[in-house]
Amino acid sequence: MSKPVPGFRLTYYRRRMEVSEPRLVLVFSGKRKSGKDYVTDLIQDRLGSHVCCILRLSGPLKQQYAEEHGLDLQQLLGPGPYKEQYRADMIRWGETRRHDDPGFFCRLATREACQPVWVVSDARRQTDLQFFCSEFPRQTQSVRVQSSEKTRKQRGWSFSTGVDDAESECGLDSGVEFDWIITNEADAPSLDEQLQPILKLAEEAVTSSRRRPPDDPVLVL
Repeated sequence: MSKPVPGFRLTYYRRRMEVSEPRLVLVFSGKRKSGKDYVTDLIQDRLGSHVCCILRLSGPLKQQYAEEHGLDLQQLLGPGPYKEQYRADMIRWGETRRHDDPGFFCRLATREACQPVWVVSDARRQTDLQFFCSEFPRQTQSVRVQSSEKTRKQRGWSFSTGVDDAESECGLDSGVEFDWIITNEADAPSLDEQLQPILKLAEEAVTSSRRRPPDDPVLVL
């Protein structure tokens, strides 16, 4: 039997956190009723849920807020009036949490993600985008979904003081050079046409990850 080489130890395989690290992170933002949820759902539908997961930063926020205030989480997650009556207070509560820890809700939203493509559907602040650009600098692409006020009003939007003038709605209105801009209007090119380059980028990212050679055992000093 051969003896181990002095000064060396055999380690496991080169399978660290890279297994669950995303190949592409698409960080979406947009005003209320711009249609960003519709667009991100469309991307997941095209790629498949086994390849693409949707991460909603508001999900962990609403869950924690519901637990602390004894509210109905499912109604808070929905689009109805129940959520709207708590929106302003929930925003203030969330801002306090973010002030103490800017990446708190981002970490909660990503902790169970395992697909190669992550779609963050509701980035609202500079700190949201900075978190993903810092944690995944090579993989992160920012996407802005835009619609005119006229179109948003037709979809049911109306200005609400304390909501539409808060950082949660205005934090990414300026100071960001988005990698992609999607115009969600009736007279704009179809969403399928506008999303084609992004879908191609996602498919290439997934394909490249599948071509990676299997992990080999290594010797470590």
